[in-house]
Amino acid sequence: MGNYLGSTEQQQQDMLNTIGLKNMSDLYQDIPKEMLVEKLDIPAGKSEFEVRRILENMGKKNKVFSTIFRGAGAYNHYIPAIVKQIAAKEEFMTSYTPYQPEISQGLLQSIFEYQTMICEITGMDATNASVYDGATAAAEAINMCLEKKRLKVLISKTTNPMTIQTAVTYFSSRDIEFVMIPEKNGLTDLTILQEELDETTACFIVQQPNYYGGIENVEAIEGMVHEAKAKFIMSVNPVASTVLKTAGEVNADIAVGDSQPFGIPLAFGGPYIGFIATKEKMIRKLPGRIAGETVDEADDRAFVLTLQAREQHIRREKAASNICSNQALCALTNAVYMSTMGARGIQEVAEQCYSKAHYLADQLTQIEGVQRNSDSPFFHEFLLTFPVTNEVILTKLEEHDILGGYPTDKGILWCVTEMNTKEQMDEVVLLVKEACNQ
Repeated sequence: MGNYLGSTEQQQQDMLNTIGLKNMSDLYQDIPKEMLVEKLDIPAGKSEFEVRRILENMGKKNKVFSTIFRGAGAYNHYIPAIVKQIAAKEEFMTSYTPYQPEISQGLLQSIFEYQTMICEITGMDATNASVYDGATAAAEAINMCLEKKRLKVLISKTTNPMTIQTAVTYFSSRDIEFVMIPEKNGLTDLTILQEELDETTACFIVQQPNYYGGIENVEAIEGMVHEAKAKFIMSVNPVASTVLKTAGEVNADIAVGDSQPFGIPLAFGGPYIGFIATKEKMIRKLPGRIAGETVDEADDRAFVLTLQAREQHIRREKAASNICSNQALCALTNAVYMSTMGARGIQEVAEQCYSKAHYLADQLTQIEGVQRNSDSPFFHEFLLTFPVTNEVILTKLEEHDILGGYPTDKGILWCVTEMNTKEQMDEVVLLVKEACNQ
């Protein structure tokens, strides 16, 4: 390949001029300034050992909480030791993109098993080898629904804001109309949805459970969307799908989501893994890779990449998407987690999430001045308002090594998983009571 030659300062400046920027720092203008570091304050001439010690001391400034009551899209679940042990095996860890797929039978089988389990969780017919995250999955699902005369996309405002932002950004250079359907009592306003559905609507996206934890009336939504001959996309929490009606059961056209809860640690925000599952009638529009099962010339079970709608494999104008990669190691981790836990194990996780969240909500709302923002049913997240500011509540908890719920302009969004004990929840209630009475 020859030697690697970095770009010169003049070449870098030419690129900046082309995109209308003055210097490299302008590339990071959307990142809060307090998060940026001009340069690491490391004296010259230090050995590797000394530099490591300096960096470790810097790392100690990060606060790692022992107790977490925050979700908002990324969830703290128990990960059995065997999941990390298997996923870290070098034959899995070092596996790369199967450019000569039939040689990579082990990798293809791991993808195939992952796909099978995602279909079982969502109740759908087919899924791909994964995409980058849940937000990307939603954007790709929209792309599957667009037609020449249907270029209007409806999204419930109860959907995770990051999903909405990603979808809008994906199509910022195309003539796609996005309409946000407002919420009512913590759920999608079905009256407004009905008014916005028409013959130009490509699809409607709703999150189940939604961003505020509410359980949406997806059966009613499905009927309204399909009556308008639009596509129904459900963004689902895979854990909740084991106790709620699946996307397949409510006749959704596409199920998307982030399967981070299935064995992927929080880890400073990633990497996570998105999934897209659909019915057989839309399988040819699925982006990325799909691993399929067949038999070889000896009539033995074998795996292949099939229905490859990637622009690397077919004519670009016929490609369903230009997404090129998948989260193979994360998908393997998902498969190991689901195999380890089993169907009943994952369902028990969901049941614990539900019952513990309702216990904490009941206890907190008994404090004077604390109330839920809505009376809609919820899974394991719920929104509360307090007689004092969000900051007062969260600071009080932080002083006791507890990460409280996520602060929003509507209140604090709390999350409870199987990781939270009754003792931890009772401590939160006591501390919140103290904060409210200050």
